[in-house]
Amino acid sequence: MLQLSKFPVKTLKSAPKVSDNRSTSLLLQAWFIRQEMAWVYNYLPLWLKVLRKIENIVRQEMNSLWAQEILMPALWSKEHWETTKRWDSIDVLFHLPASDNKEYALNPTHEDLVTPLMSEFVQSYKDLEFGVYQIQNKFRNEKRAKSGLLRGREFLMKDLYSFHKSEETLLSYYEDVKVAYKKVFDRLGLWSDTYETLASGWDFTTLNSHEYQTILSIGEDEIYICNDCKTAHNKEIVDLVNWFSCSKCNSKNHSVEKACEVGNIFPLMTRFTEAFDMKYTDSDWKTKEVYMWCYGIGISRVMWVIAEYFMDDKGLVWPENIAPATHYIIVMWDNLDKAKDLAKKLESEWKEVIIDDREKVWFGQKASDADLLGIPYRIVISDKTLETGWYELKSRNSEETQIIPL
Repeated sequence: MLQLSKFPVKTLKSAPKVSDNRSTSLLLQAWFIRQEMAWVYNYLPLWLKVLRKIENIVRQEMNSLWAQEILMPALWSKEHWETTKRWDSIDVLFHLPASDNKEYALNPTHEDLVTPLMSEFVQSYKDLEFGVYQIQNKFRNEKRAKSGLLRGREFLMKDLYSFHKSEETLLSYYEDVKVAYKKVFDRLGLWSDTYETLASGWDFTTLNSHEYQTILSIGEDEIYICNDCKTAHNKEIVDLVNWFSCSKCNSKNHSVEKACEVGNIFPLMTRFTEAFDMKYTDSDWKTKEVYMWCYGIGISRVMWVIAEYFMDDKGLVWPENIAPATHYIIVMWDNLDKAKDLAKKLESEWKEVIIDDREKVWFGQKASDADLLGIPYRIVISDKTLETGWYELKSRNSEETQIIPL
C-alpha cells in the first residue's frame, strides 16, 4: 500500500498548459510525469506503475509467440549503419562524436544490430524459424517533436524481429503476430477503435507496412477507412488526386478519421540479411537467403494514448488492469489503523491500494485527487461510516455510492 502522507510529491491545483493535448497537462497535474526539457520527461512512481503493467501485457503476448526476450545496447558504432547505408539516410538518427575520431549512434531502431547478432546463431534450416524482442528506450532526433508524450526524442518501445526460411513461413508468422497484437490492444481497452492500417515502408522497405492506428481526435495521422470492407489506409498512401479507392475491394465509399499510431509491422524481407550476408543451408544443401520482419509497439506512446482516450472532465481514467492502484482509500479523522486493515484485506485479494491519510487536507480535495489520478475505486472511511460498520465505495465511472460492510 502507498500512504500519501509518506509520499513527497503533490498534485497541482490546476493543469498546466504545455502542449496541444489535455492528457499531458493532466499527467503533469497528477504528478505522473515531470518535464526535464523540451519533449523529454521524467517518469514518476505512479506513471512507472502503469508503464510496467502495459509492458508486462506486451511481454506476455510476445512470449505467447515463443519469441525470446533480449536486450541490446542503445549506443552502437557507425560501421553497422554504414553497412546498411543508413548512417546518412535516417534524418532522426542521433550522431554522437567520441574519442579517437570515432562516431556512434543512439539507436532509434535495431535492425542494424540484431541482424549481425542473430547471424552468429543461424547456419542451417534447423536454426530457423524464431523471433527475438526487447523492451528498451529508443532515441530519435525529431526536428519537430510535439504533442507532449506523443512524439518525443526518447521513448520506450517493444521491438520484435523474426527470422524465416521463406516468404511463406514469414507470412504465417505474421498472422500469429496479428493475433498477438489484437490481444494486446484488446487487453488495453483500445481494440474497438484501433485499425490495422496500410502505410508506407518509411526507410525500411519499398513494400507497404502495417500500422496499428487508434482513433483519437488529436492524432497526428489521418486514416481513410473503407466503409464496405473496413480496410484502413494511411493518408500518405492515398491517391488524393484521383480520390480514394480501397486497395482491397476498390470501393470509393469511405470515412476519414484522425488517429494515433500505436504499433507497426515492417516487411523487411531480405534487405538487412543481405547487407550482413546472413544465409542458411537448407535440407537440400543449398545456400539460401534469410527472410526477416520487424514488429514494434510504442509502449510509452500507447500509455499516453490510453490517458487521452479514456480521460474525462474530472481527470484521468485508467482501465483497472493497468491502473497504478485499484483502490483509493480516503481517511477522515483518526482512522488510519482501520484504513490499513482494510488495505491489507484488499491486498490479500490481489488489489493495490493508495491510502490518502494527508493531514489538513479536506475531503473535497482528496476526492478530487482520487478522480484526477484515475483510480478505479474510491473508498471513504470516517467516524460516521465506522459507527455503523460500513464504508462507502464509489466507482470512478459511476456517480452511485455503494455501502459495503467492514
